[in-house]
Amino acid sequence: MDDSRLKRYQQLAEDLADGIRAGVLRPGDRLPSVRQTCAERGVSASTVFQAYGQLESRGLVEARARSGFFVRAARRVPRAVPQVAAPRGAATPVEISELVFDLLGTTRDADVVPLGSAFPAPHLFPFEALARSTARALRRLPAARITGALTTGDEGLRQALLRRHALHGIALDQGELVITNGAMEALNLCLQAVTKPGDVVVVESPTFYAALQALERLHLKAVEVATDPAEGVDLAALAELLGRQPVAACWFMPSFQNPLGALMPPARKQALVELLARHRVPLIEDDVYGELYAGVRRPPPAKAFDREGGVLHCASFSKCLAPGYRVGWAAAGRYAPVVERLKMSNSLATAIPSQLALVDYLAQGGYDRHLRRLREALAAQQQHALRLVERHFPAGTRVTRPLGGYFLWLELPARVDALALHHRAMAESISTAPGVLFSADRRFTHHLRLNVGHPGDDRIDAALRRLGELAHQA
Repeated sequence: MDDSRLKRYQQLAEDLADGIRAGVLRPGDRLPSVRQTCAERGVSASTVFQAYGQLESRGLVEARARSGFFVRAARRVPRAVPQVAAPRGAATPVEISELVFDLLGTTRDADVVPLGSAFPAPHLFPFEALARSTARALRRLPAARITGALTTGDEGLRQALLRRHALHGIALDQGELVITNGAMEALNLCLQAVTKPGDVVVVESPTFYAALQALERLHLKAVEVATDPAEGVDLAALAELLGRQPVAACWFMPSFQNPLGALMPPARKQALVELLARHRVPLIEDDVYGELYAGVRRPPPAKAFDREGGVLHCASFSKCLAPGYRVGWAAAGRYAPVVERLKMSNSLATAIPSQLALVDYLAQGGYDRHLRRLREALAAQQQHALRLVERHFPAGTRVTRPLGGYFLWLELPARVDALALHHRAMAESISTAPGVLFSADRRFTHHLRLNVGHPGDDRIDAALRRLGELAHQA
């Protein structure tokens, strides 16, 4: 986002955040008083409080009673991040679906505390506004539109997506955009478009289990590449891998990767796209968490650096606006004609009522306001959850500090069997996502992914405390 588009409180927050990152404001330093900042910046007290509140929600500052705001001391949760050992680097047949079904089949039970779920809390989404948009859209919907649904999607929604991408500096070709039934259909169609059974696909390590399930279904082999919790895919390891064996595609999540929460810096995303372009290897980019950044600027996706149509960019509204509406899209570059044909043969079209409801909602102008509230709620809850992990989990526990999304990745002491811990927690109606789900060879045996996107749920605090106790007992 261009600085000229930032609101005054956002610009103030970003200026102070830059000062903290640069070391101008050091841990323990007191921020200027509200009165002083008002005088120096020519802004209102409300603007200053909003800026300081945003910095607090991002974990950069803390308020002290009757003393003001202070730069947070070195991270209270141990800065040591989980260690991701280099994977074997060999192509591995994938057999993960049964384990996923066995371990996660009950996580949607309303009585289970959803630390293992994949969605944030329902109350964070504007369902009433979406319902009004749905009603308006259906009243205006001619019957012929339903039976004449286009495979590529509603033109109004496609135009809205093109405009939104353009605002973020991503110039999409209208012909490459295909509306799908959620991001998973987009990702699966793109995977089908660039592979055939027996091919090798490179995935992150750890990687989202649904990617492994997709490879399993299409009889593909996985090669895992080490992924840093802070900076994403190891580009040197990827380059070495590409130089020694044929690879059909890469499936990566460069922004707020699931489960690590890793965010590749823009320069590394650009280097990734250029590396794959040299090898003529397509990149399937899963960007479903791209809108859930904790700062004030949306990180550019890898697609922003695509000059040759080799990035198949996939996203949806499911994680940021409308879970259950099942509206996603693929901007599939030079592979778009193949993806469109596969869409026609797989599901023909995406439900028109859901698409038109979202077109109406976007036209009302409240989407960015909703996203700001959602991001601030998730960032504040992440800081709260990190403090609970520090307080209640065993010494030696390592935990990520993502800059967006709503997952934490924990590396527990080696003595803790995360799968056994999961089963003990489920016996007390607490779900987790054990690390063995996130690798084709089930390597992450003492790791957990925790969903902390449930602010306001009193059960979460108690569940984190209890999970820590169970880990101590292991």
